[in-house]
Amino acid sequence: MTTDGKITVQRTIDASTSAVFDVLSNPARHAELDGSGFVLSDERSDRITANGQKFRMNMTGEHMGGDYQTDNLVTAYDPNKMIGWQTAPAGQEPPGWEWLWELQAQGADSTDVRLTYDWSKVTDQALLQKVGFPLVSQAQLEDSLGNLASAVAG
Repeated sequence: MTTDGKITVQRTIDASTSAVFDVLSNPARHAELDGSGFVLSDERSDRITANGQKFRMNMTGEHMGGDYQTDNLVTAYDPNKMIGWQTAPAGQEPPGWEWLWELQAQGADSTDVRLTYDWSKVTDQALLQKVGFPLVSQAQLEDSLGNLASAVAG
């Protein structure tokens, strides 16, 4: 579902909320989840354990002229329920887009996962034109949920 400045996708995954959260809170696993092809690897990041924490990712994309890095500021952290971060080019303050994963248990071994890509708070017009939001499509976000389902099954 796409609304003004946001895309949200949802899927039920056959795994416990703790298993899903374990994968999402480990930046070393984010490249295998990424449906966009932009995430290459983490940059020696620790597991996400709190709001305010930062982790760095190695990325690639023509929108940034090839390989680049991002710093990600954790903005949502509630174990087994929610995790999210704002992304910025490395060394810069987040310009306003955010990734939010929300988990809801559907029994012991099933979790409804909702992924929201939100760029509604981006106000820098030059950045909006350069990046061309939404940079990641609904289909790519759905691929990320499929990749997450595979990651927790494996």
